[in-house]
Amino acid sequence: MMYEISSASLVEWSRWQFAMTAIYHYMFVPLTLGLAFLIAIMETAWVRTGNEEWLKATKFWMKLFGINFAIGVATGLILEFQFGSNWSNYSWFVGDIFGAPLAIEGLLAFFLEATFVAVMFFGWNKVSRRFHLLSTWMVFIGANISALWILVANAWMQNPVGMEFNPLTARNEMDDFWAVLLSPTSINKFFHTVTSAYTLSACFVVGVSTWFILKKKQFEMARRSILLASVFGVLSILATIFTGDTSAQDVAKTQPMKFAAMEGLNHGGHNMELTVVGILKENPDAPTPRMKETAMTIGMPGMLSFLAYRDTDAYIPGIQDILDGYTSETGQVFPSTRQRMENGKKAIEALRNYKQAVDAQDQQTAHTALGTLKAHYRDFGYGYLESEYESIPNVPLVFYSFRIMVGLGFLFVALFVISWWYARKRKFEKFRFIPYLAIACIPLAYVASQCGWIVAEVGRQPWVVQDLMPTSAAVTRIASHWVVTTFWMFAVLFTVLLIAELKIMFTQIKKEAR
Repeated sequence: MMYEISSASLVEWSRWQFAMTAIYHYMFVPLTLGLAFLIAIMETAWVRTGNEEWLKATKFWMKLFGINFAIGVATGLILEFQFGSNWSNYSWFVGDIFGAPLAIEGLLAFFLEATFVAVMFFGWNKVSRRFHLLSTWMVFIGANISALWILVANAWMQNPVGMEFNPLTARNEMDDFWAVLLSPTSINKFFHTVTSAYTLSACFVVGVSTWFILKKKQFEMARRSILLASVFGVLSILATIFTGDTSAQDVAKTQPMKFAAMEGLNHGGHNMELTVVGILKENPDAPTPRMKETAMTIGMPGMLSFLAYRDTDAYIPGIQDILDGYTSETGQVFPSTRQRMENGKKAIEALRNYKQAVDAQDQQTAHTALGTLKAHYRDFGYGYLESEYESIPNVPLVFYSFRIMVGLGFLFVALFVISWWYARKRKFEKFRFIPYLAIACIPLAYVASQCGWIVAEVGRQPWVVQDLMPTSAAVTRIASHWVVTTFWMFAVLFTVLLIAELKIMFTQIKKEAR
């Protein structure tokens, strides 16, 4: 059952702990997804051509993949345990739906990876070339299937579909598996996330390879790696841009508050401008400090409306419009946030009355209460908000993260094109700035990746399940000092793991350059 948490510190520390764990975990995931793909391609080239340079490249990148893969698994297990330890109310409320994709991920994808990863690393000269190649491809497929089911679960939190609320158990139960799996939110989130992971991996391979060229070591292996990763990177970043565009359309329809926060948009309208560059500042006239004012902006007239609805004259609601109530471009009427809070309180009270009536075998009261619950269930989570302004996320964090992510994306396009030309023409002595740019783009790719998740996750606050469950109702009722203690324990542990990974990777890279 859900309830309000009186201790704000418990909620905040639980959020910080989960965010810290997720951030560390996602430092390892993208490289696993994309590097597995590149390694499989390299090994395929070796099996088909017999060229030993491709074999050398395969084995080198496979070592770095293995280091990253091992630590990623460790942080991922801790992340999943936190659903039960810190977010037990959430797990109860959505367990029938959220748990199903994670169970499939564990039974199918994880065991697929575990079965073939041993052959991939230790099967050289013990199995045939083709079987080893198959094992490498199966590790890639398993990693991406794992990402699929995790992202399906996350997408359902952003746009809960394919379910029915059971008032007797106070749980959401899946009634349409395919609606959950194939919702536009799920499809967009999966393809946008994995293609961005491929982009990060391409940046990593290009950056490390250009370091070899700077050191005048492993020229041919580095050159081949740059050529492959650059082409792979261009295709990946173009796909990321395309899927990011379709994701924005989905967000505009399903999470209008997040969409408004991405633009720092307080008041909407028709023919809305897309802010390319802008600064947020305090707005003394705003009813809440959460609403900022954009200043010094460079924008594209009509492009925000076009981005959302493919119509430069389409209506886009701002934060204040959402608070006051509005009619969407598709004609759907959204009441004010205050009204939705009232609806939510009615739904919560109806759920309480229904359970009491069932226990008392009062069928008439139970029937009436159930009708009220169903009528207002779409606003159920609003009943836990104390103020309408709680529905506004951290606008500056979402606004700037979105622009950093998009800006770096276009930088990566330039990087891949320049790097391909650099390796193709063998201009190693003339254009020495290119390796430094490529090396700098390795950490920048991680910055862009984390910014994307900040937009997705911070942008939907205060919801853990959009409109149905706020963060304050999802947390486990435990002593906050236990959360604080484990926060610092995990912070130290993950930092040690990250430092260890970096040190081992750097050692392996330097060893290859000897």
